[in-house]
This record gives sequence, C-alpha cells and structure tokens, in this order.
Amino acid sequence: MAELVYPPVIVFAKLFWRYLGLKITVTGEENIPKEGGAIIAINHVGYLDFALAGTALLPTKRYVRFMAKREIFDNKFAGPLMRGMHHINVDRNNGSASFVAAMRTLRSGEIVGIFPEGTISKSFEIKEMKTGVVRLAMGAGVPIIPVIIWGSQRIWTKGVPRNLKRQRVPISISIGAPINFTREDDVAEAEVALRSTMIATLHEVQEKYPDGHTGQWWAPVRLGGTAPAPLNS
Repeated sequence: MAELVYPPVIVFAKLFWRYLGLKITVTGEENIPKEGGAIIAINHVGYLDFALAGTALLPTKRYVRFMAKREIFDNKFAGPLMRGMHHINVDRNNGSASFVAAMRTLRSGEIVGIFPEGTISKSFEIKEMKTGVVRLAMGAGVPIIPVIIWGSQRIWTKGVPRNLKRQRVPISISIGAPINFTREDDVAEAEVALRSTMIATLHEVQEKYPDGHTGQWWAPVRLGGTAPAPLNS
C-alpha cells in the first residue's frame, strides 16, 4: 500500500522528540521480525505511547498499524492522518468489524499495535487486559511481541496537565521476545501469561530507569511514588 502520510509524520515525530530533548533508549529491536504479521502489545502510561512505539520500530524499517478508538478517527485533524497511515478504527459498538480489519492486516503480513489494557493506567501499573489481543494472535497465527514504555507519563498522561517543556526526560522502551499461542491454547491462560510477562518486563525497565521514583507523581505506589493505587486505575 502507498505510504504517503507515514513518512512525513515520522519526520515530524523525530523533530518533536528533539524539541523535547527526550533521551530515548530502545532495547530488543532484534525481536521484531523482518517480515510477516505480528502484534506488538504495549503497556499504556501516556498519550504519546503510540508515537513512541512507532519510533522504536523505525530501525526495523517496519510500520505499525495501530488499533485506535473511533473518536480519534472522528477528529478533523487526527482523523485524516490516522486513515492515511492505515491505522485501524475501533468502534466499541461494533467490535467485530475492527477485529476483522485487524485480522486482515495481520494476514497480509503487517504489524498491528495494540494496547491490551484498553486505556491509560493511572496507577502506571499493568491493568487487567482485554482478551482481544490473544484471540487475534491465535486467529491470525502470528506472534505477540510485548513492548514496555516507561517515562512517557511524565510528559502527557491522563488527569495531569501536559508538560511540553524541554526537560530531557528519559524514555525507556523494551521490546520483548515474541510469544506464540495456538488455537489449542486456553485464552484465559494465555492472557495471564502475556500479562505476567509484561509486568515482569515493566519491573525490569523501572529498575534500570535512570531517574529515582520515590516521591514522584509519575511513579507507582509500589516504588514509593504518589500515583493512584492500582484499584483506582
């Protein structure tokens, strides 16, 4: 398919990261397959996670088709960009249509980006996840690649005024090893396995993060931060 919109958006994103002075560290790029369909399952802590996940995959020279809620597509500014980048419209009143669209995209050899938690986690922990990502992977016969982003919540997240000042915020992105499920696997058990992997990776990323978490609004209670407890996510 023609890529008329994605390249200039990437240029803009790179300039925006430079303007913010972000210190982006990506590990695990080798886990992205050079060809064929795959799902990247991303934790969700901030509004910039879409663009940051896409940026992390740039060295692989593969584009990500994100599943995003219909409201974004309805926006007069964002909508044309989302359609131009061939992202997938998720209408929660007609979930089967978006599921079929994502399945078609995966079977055509594309990478689909999904936030299994559905929404941003206010606690910055991994919330309970939807089963759609596992069912989609099983149906399309593609691997799930867990991706953890940490630090983006410091720039722009739910319930907190965005801060677009140049602060040289560290952004850590970890791309995990592919996880393969088959149609014979139990969906609930597969979901638990995926969530456990993402939780473990999140903890590893946080442990290596260069800035301290104690007393910070953007850090979870577990690390001595003041973010809402997980039950309030």
